[in-house]
Order: sequence, then C-alpha cells, then structure tokens
Amino acid sequence: MNLETTDEQLMARVQNGQLDQLNELFDRYSKRIYGYFLKSTLARADSDDLTQELFIRVMKYRKSYKDGQSFEIWVFQIARNMVKDHYKKMKVHSDYFNPVDVMPEVLEETVNVDVEREQHLYRAMKKLPDEKRELLVLSKFEGLKYEQIATLRKTTVSNIKVQVHRTMKELKDIYFEQN
Repeated sequence: MNLETTDEQLMARVQNGQLDQLNELFDRYSKRIYGYFLKSTLARADSDDLTQELFIRVMKYRKSYKDGQSFEIWVFQIARNMVKDHYKKMKVHSDYFNPVDVMPEVLEETVNVDVEREQHLYRAMKKLPDEKRELLVLSKFEGLKYEQIATLRKTTVSNIKVQVHRTMKELKDIYFEQN
C-alpha cells in the first residue's frame, strides 16, 4: 500500500466495496484504538474484543462515513460510543479495575517506568468519572488535538481546554491524596 494514501482515501475505497483496504486502516489504527479502549475500560480482554468489534462496525457502517470527513474523528466517535455501550452493559464497573491486568501491557510499551507511580496514576484515574477519564485518554494518551476532541464531543475548543485543565487539576489532587 502506498504510504501517501490518506485514511480518507482508504475509507472511500472501503465504501466502494474494496474491503481489503480495511486491512491498511486496521494496521494504522488498531494499536491506538486498542490503547484507547485499554485506558478507558482498564481491561485487556475487553479492549481486545472492542478493538475487533470496532473494525467490524467500520465495515458494517461504512456507508455512514461522509466524504471529506476526518476518518480519525469518525473512528474515535465509534470507539467512544462503544465504550459508553460497554459501561451500560456492565452497569457497575467500579470493582472491575485490576492493576495487575493492565500494568504488564502498559509496561511492555513504556521504557524506564516507575511501576509504583504508574499503578498510583491508574488508581487515581479510576476515581475520575468516565467522561473526565475519557477526556484525559483522548488528549494526553491518544494525542488528539483539542479541536478534534471538541468535534467528537460537539462543543467548543475553549470548553475542552477548560475541561482538560480542570480534570488535570482534579487528577493531581486525587493522585496526591492517595496513600
């Protein structure tokens, strides 16, 4: 596949029946999507399942993708909806977090990690409401720009900036209050 081909061009091909082009989109996005799900659900097995399901939905709902739309924003909107659906199915997820399940995967991708500090951070993030945790995952872990997050959440960039600032302050307070 030509590296110059944009995500949007690949998605247009998928829409036109060239379903093999979905493999390239999977290669480009599966790791990021999996990371998003992992940081959102804090469960590896669920993240694996959700990642696979997301690309099935991309294929199934390919006709809903609009020409000229950012593929990245479109696919992360699907992912956001899937996380919300996941929590609705679980109804209670407060006891679902197990740092032992999350940490080995995170450590594989991170060099020179202070394990205790990472576990402390995940415990603090667990205490944030889902919407705030998602905001941090999108902005700080997945590297989406405020403009992209504003598009996903159908709000203004300035609102996102304020929310991120407040959420970071809340996370900092939680992080330092923990024993």
